[in-house]
Amino acid sequence: MSTTFFRIYLVMFALITQCLFAQQYPDGLSDGSLQVNGNNIPVKIYSTTELVELGSFPERAIKNNVLVILNESNFETANYDTGASVLARFKDSGYQFFDKDFRMIDTAPTTKNITSFKYAVKSAKPITASEKVELDTPFKIWDPSKGIKLGPVTLHFYSLMFVFAFGFGYVLMTKIFKIDNVNQKYLEPLFTWTLIGTILGARLGHVIFYQPELFKEDFWSVFLPISTKNGLKFTGFSGLASHGATIALIFTTLYYSFKIIKKNPFWVYDRLGIVVALGGAFVRMGNFFNSEIVGKPAAPNSPFALLFPQQSSEYGVTVPRYPSQLFEAVGYVALFILLWVLYRKTDKKYQQGWLFGLFFIILWAIRFFVEFLKEPQGDEFIQIGSLNTGQVLSIPFMIAGVVIMVVSKKFKITQAENEKPE
Repeated sequence: MSTTFFRIYLVMFALITQCLFAQQYPDGLSDGSLQVNGNNIPVKIYSTTELVELGSFPERAIKNNVLVILNESNFETANYDTGASVLARFKDSGYQFFDKDFRMIDTAPTTKNITSFKYAVKSAKPITASEKVELDTPFKIWDPSKGIKLGPVTLHFYSLMFVFAFGFGYVLMTKIFKIDNVNQKYLEPLFTWTLIGTILGARLGHVIFYQPELFKEDFWSVFLPISTKNGLKFTGFSGLASHGATIALIFTTLYYSFKIIKKNPFWVYDRLGIVVALGGAFVRMGNFFNSEIVGKPAAPNSPFALLFPQQSSEYGVTVPRYPSQLFEAVGYVALFILLWVLYRKTDKKYQQGWLFGLFFIILWAIRFFVEFLKEPQGDEFIQIGSLNTGQVLSIPFMIAGVVIMVVSKKFKITQAENEKPE
């Protein structure tokens, strides 16, 4: 066994071990401390995106030294009256309010300033406006803005990551087509069919595998970025499954291969796999910005522990967790580099299907192992033993990758055949 692979196994073992012995937070509270003029005050930290749960928190039997992280989503315009009522409950219970820089807020909430309420603090000794306040925690807190404000429009980071995924993918595939002497006229239809397959397949995959009740409860939200529950609302596609995207891409690429470019589908898959590996990293970065697909609770002193105040309540209590999105993203970047080096520096691209098979094996192996650190993304109705839905669905793809690598020996071509002008 090489030293490199031994180190990789050690890292994977350490991650899984940390998962098995992860810190439990039965009360949904984390530990930190407030530094008030240099004096250390231990505090319990609480956060939730659910306004109802936030409103009931002041009634919990916690006397003093509590810090509540408030979310912008708690106080959206549509929820202003309820949000203001919740803040009034906190104030009546002895809480003081601060903005994101821990400047005290003494004014009453209004429609214009309510989103500036970032922290609610209850301490044994009230804090004065002149005192310097800082929050100190053994874990990092990931609470970014949702996007870049462009006047009245906000460009969400999640959407921006999808733009990067397809943008860089387009540039990369342009270079690949030039290297392989392929007419650029075949690039536009590939981009179109890839876009359709990715978005439609990922959305259908999520609903079928994780949220099938949407077909009955909110049918149009399955196919359109809207919600018809409690009135018409633009939501964007917040639920996307990579397994569904992969299945759809296989079929759309088959059509593209046979009807448009007229090459062996494995030739296309080999090159598309390189692009998809990089695109997958951007998508997981988008999930990170969105505080979704979060990991399981982590020990607060773990170097990987992150608190996601904006995480959905579907993942459980808001406590320090593993940044599983970043683990996957790093794995996909490493896979992209490996495939690109093999494509440029070896003759494996002439063994049609070999690169694609390797892509399948490694991609789904990354997904399989990271799942040990992930919280479920919905109802785990597909399970085998202790394996969750994501892991069970990854196994057939890994097996398929092995089979494809074996049969790729039958589809070897020469360099001259590969670079033959169209």
